[in-house]
This record gives sequence, structure tokens and C-alpha cells, in this order.
Amino acid sequence: MATRSKPAPPAHPSEPPRVGDTLAALRQAQALSLEALSRKAGVSKSMLSQIERAQANPTVAVVWRLANALGVPLGELLALAPQSQQPPIALLPAHALPSLSSPDGLCALRILGPLELAGQFEWYALTVQPGGALVSQAHESGTREHLTLHAGALAVQSGDSLQRLAPGETARYAADVPHAIRNPGKSIAIAWLVVVHPG
Repeated sequence: MATRSKPAPPAHPSEPPRVGDTLAALRQAQALSLEALSRKAGVSKSMLSQIERAQANPTVAVVWRLANALGVPLGELLALAPQSQQPPIALLPAHALPSLSSPDGLCALRILGPLELAGQFEWYALTVQPGGALVSQAHESGTREHLTLHAGALAVQSGDSLQRLAPGETARYAADVPHAIRNPGKSIAIAWLVVVHPG
């Protein structure tokens, strides 16, 4: 088993996660070349190089692929560590919550859940611009997603099944098959997305 390197120190809450520094450290600790990690993660070598040099911000899909390829929790790749001692009530300002975007910028996910639970139980605030789509490959067997629409319109596809949502409705569906969340409407859709991985 490869020895894990020490992640970069957590970014200031007002700064984006320092993915590049941590990615480079983890890749080098596992003796992986850019080309080898590119093959494992399905991310181009040039994109990996740009991320490590802080010349590109990875999308949510790229972050997941890199974390899976390196065999580390999402929180470790984002270089955000849990506090050693939790106060009775931990209040996080809005700007302290990491946000990830789809490649075209039409979908944004704010990570609401603790990053140390990534890979077990995650929840997000999701916004999808008109015509936007959050398309995902199959997660591990048994993974399910729970999508609650707050405003606008969304359509969920899980495998060959398609379901449209109205505000206030919740869709629960298999996420261990290719799936997608699309906004077929003319206004921004706002929703909460919960991902539950098998125990």
C-alpha cells in the first residue's frame, strides 16, 4: 500500500480548495506519473498538469474521478480537514462551503455535508441553469440519490427511466447506473441532492 502524503494545509474559508497542491502530493506519494494518473482517472494529462499548477479549477466530475483513482476520500483531495474538536454548534458562513461546477458552468453543487463523510453520505445544494445537465456515470453498486426540488423544474433520468419533478417533490432513484439531472425549464432550478452509498 502506498504511503499517503500530508495534504496541503486547509485553504482559508474565503478561498477555493487547494486541489492542485494536494493532487501533486498524493500523486507523487503513490509514485504515479501524470500519464499513469491520466489513464486511471480518465482525465487528460494536460488537464492534470493545469490543475496541479493552479491554472484550472476541476469540475465536480473530475474531482470524483481523481479521488477514486487515488483511493482517497473526497475531503482529502480538497485539502479540507475536519476540526479536531467540534464545538457544541459549528456555524459555517456561506462562503466557507466549497462549490463545484459542471464543465459548461450551467450546474453548481455546494457541498453542505462534512467532507469526512464523502463516500458514505453526502448532501448538496444544487442549482441548474435552463438547459443545464448534471450527467453522472454509475456509482458503486447500491448507491441511491434523493433529489428534492425547491424551485423551477428538473427531470431525472436513471438508466432508462425518466421522471419530471415539480417544486416540493422528491425523486429517489438508483445511482449505480448512468444517471442525469436536467433543467428543461426556462428559469433556474434549485434543489437539494443527497447521495447515500451502500454501508
